[in-house]
Amino acid sequence: MGESSIKSPCVENCCLNDKDVCLGCFRTLDEILSWSSMSFSQKQTTLNLCKQRKQLASYAKKDFNSR
Repeated sequence: MGESSIKSPCVENCCLNDKDVCLGCFRTLDEILSWSSMSFSQKQTTLNLCKQRKQLASYAKKDFNSR
């Protein structure tokens, strides 16, 4: 797997929340802006953080809807 093999997680549904996190790909604004200059390792870390943010958003949505 080469350094360029990690593609941007962008889903072309860009909308930032109040914490500057995209509701489409769950990257922060800083992560979006620096994606092209990130190393392979940084991109992997960012994708892991995105997964965590997505899970947290999903849990929060479930909790909100269950009230």
